[in-house]
Order: sequence, then C-alpha cells, then structure tokens
Amino acid sequence: MSRSADQARHGRQSTPSRAGLILKSLGIAVSVLLVAGISVVGYAVGSVSTTFQEAAVDIGGSAPPPPPPFLGAIEGGFNMLIVGSDNDDKQGEEYGEREGTLNDVNILVHVAADHRNAVVLSLPRDLVIPQPECDNSDAVSAQPLNAAWERGGENGLGCVVATVRELTGLDIPYAMETSFNGVIEMSNAVGGVDVCVTGEMSDEFTGLFLTPGHHVLKGADALAFLRNRHGVGDGSDLARIGSQQQYLSSLLRTIKSSSTLSDPTKVYGLAQAVAQNITPSTSLKGADTLVSLALALKDIDLSKVVFVSYPVSAYVENPNQVQPIESLASEMLERIATDQPFSLDTSSTATGSTVEGPATDAGTPPDAGTPTDAGTPTGTAAAPPASDAPTDSAATPDVIEGLKGQTAAEQTCASPFED
Repeated sequence: MSRSADQARHGRQSTPSRAGLILKSLGIAVSVLLVAGISVVGYAVGSVSTTFQEAAVDIGGSAPPPPPPFLGAIEGGFNMLIVGSDNDDKQGEEYGEREGTLNDVNILVHVAADHRNAVVLSLPRDLVIPQPECDNSDAVSAQPLNAAWERGGENGLGCVVATVRELTGLDIPYAMETSFNGVIEMSNAVGGVDVCVTGEMSDEFTGLFLTPGHHVLKGADALAFLRNRHGVGDGSDLARIGSQQQYLSSLLRTIKSSSTLSDPTKVYGLAQAVAQNITPSTSLKGADTLVSLALALKDIDLSKVVFVSYPVSAYVENPNQVQPIESLASEMLERIATDQPFSLDTSSTATGSTVEGPATDAGTPPDAGTPTDAGTPTGTAAAPPASDAPTDSAATPDVIEGLKGQTAAEQTCASPFED
C-alpha cells in the first residue's frame, strides 16, 4: 500500500463519540488571534485580565524575557503551543461526557526573530511518539500525542508542552489551553468566517450541510465545519486538518481586516472570547505580554504565514494512527529552529482540499451571504479577488516537498467525502 493510501486510512476505523467529534480544532481561536497580531486586542484583554491571571499554570522550562516596558513588540522570535482539550471543565453538558481528558488539538505557533514570517504547525492527535516523564506518569516509548494531558494529571498542559518540546527540540515558553466554546465565541465576535466547498457537503454526525460555493459561518455552524470529518475528503482526521487550515486562514484575514480592527465591539468581543475560554501558562498571565507578542506579529504578510501539518505516515502497528516521517520532519524543524523560511510545493494542500486562488485580506468574498448558525447557509459567491497587500521583495523561500498545508494568503476549498 502506498504512503498516501496509508494516510487516507487514518481516523476511519470507528465513529467517535459526540464529545470527540466536537473538539478537533478549538485551540485555533487563540493561535489565530496571535498570528493576526492585533495589538488593540491586548488593551481589551487587560480589562478582563483578572480571570486570565487566576487561571494561569506553570509549564516548566526556562522563563521567557519580560515584555518591553512601554507595550512594544517583544524582541526576537518565540514559540507558543495551543492545546484544545476534550472533556475540559468549561465545555458544558451539551457536549456529552467522557472519562479522562485528552489534548485532541495541538498547534505550535512559531514567529521568526525578524518578525517577517510565521509557521502554524498542526500536530495530529493520533501521532504515536515517545513521551517524557510527567507529574502523573513515567516516560513511555510510544503513545498517541493526545494521551499527554491525562499523563500529566493536574498539570496536563505542562505535560503536553514537555511532550512537544521533546518531539520538536524547540523551546516553548508560552502555552494556552482552550475550551469547547472558544471557536463559537470567536466566530461570533468577528461576525462570521468565510469558507468554501467544491460540492454539496453533509455530515450527519455534526449536522453540517453546505451547498457548493462560499458560506459565512458563525456559532454552531462554524463549530460543525471544524468538527466535520465524515463529510470531507477521504473521511480522515488528516483531511479534516485541511478544512481547519482553510478556516484558520480565513479567520486570520478577517481579524486583520480594517473592518474588524476599527470596530470596538468586535475587538472587545475577541478579547472576551480569548480571556473567558483559555487557561494560559504563567508566562502569559499579563496582558502586557499578550500585547508584546501581538505587536511582533501584526505586520507579517499573509503570504509569509504558513499553515502546515506535521509530516506523518500510517503507524506500523495500527493504520488508524500515524507516526512521523522522520527525514521530512527533521528538515522542517531545522528550518523552524533556525528561522529559515520555507514554502510549500504546488501539491501541498491537504487531502480533501483544493486551492481556489489568492484570497482577499478581509477573508469574506463579496455576496458570500449573511452569517448563519442555523445549519443552512444563506448564500454563495464566486472566488474572492486577489489580495492587494504589499509583498516581500526577498527571494522566494526554498520549497520543502512533501509537506501538507497552505499560506494564509491562499483561499482553499473543502471537497466532499469520496470513499
């Protein structure tokens, strides 16, 4: 069986629980906020910082430098891990219950020292890797990444960070965990997020139904799009990552658009969505730190923000889990560690995704329809116009062939399930 065929089998063995379906990429809300670099949101976060500070947890490792004294951009680059946990205390009873907590979403955000490019790296939940000793357990030689939270006991976030540190070799001084409500409240705060599909898409497990074209989704519909696995691509978790990358890129463009940043209601809503739905590391408990990180990000060109999946193949002992493609992962991580920008080849989009073309900064194409959370989209539109954002004059970064993902400047579309 070919590598691509092996990968296509990932995640298709059984139907997950309702709770498992719901949280597949809720950590994205915080990571997109950071990548967008909205300095003004930091001010709004300050107004709700008491709740933020009380929830902070220690993730170990070396302490990062303090933020600049006068709300300036942080010096140099940084790494932040965004974790979405299943069965978090904040998720609410409507999502069902399961025994134990899993870190189902693991996203590493890297910003280069010159603040000119960023990488948003998705690590599959079923990535089988060695894991270090944590507060609640001994080291293990091979376990899925999403077992790390429970292995950490009361400090689940710290154990996930330690596991990703060991896998990547990167220093990770900042981390956040988010609840189920984060993606709903973030999408509501910006007034909806534009997504597109190439054909009729439905998933009975999430209640998603979309007609071909563009749709502006918010609330429960946005969550259903991110939960959707059975209706997209080959029905795998890896295919779902492609839909999530499309959503993240569109949300980033929406947040960076002038219409969002000039609307005080939206700005404050974004701050509330973050502050009320995350547990930060102690290194992030001050609003001034959030502002300094945001200021380091606000001017990165969309084409220099690369969303990429950790390179994997089917796990040798279970084709429904995955293991690293070591050579490709090493090349990618070396680039990240040394701040060498890279680009993706023309066949880089994830399973179940296609490139429609360059996207508008605002993320929402003309006549895309009014936002909906009722399960049925209210409009469609043609492809958005090309972005007129300034481009970097530097040479095109080297291509790393074999990686899957897209840049924030690309409009991708999800394709319906194909067995």
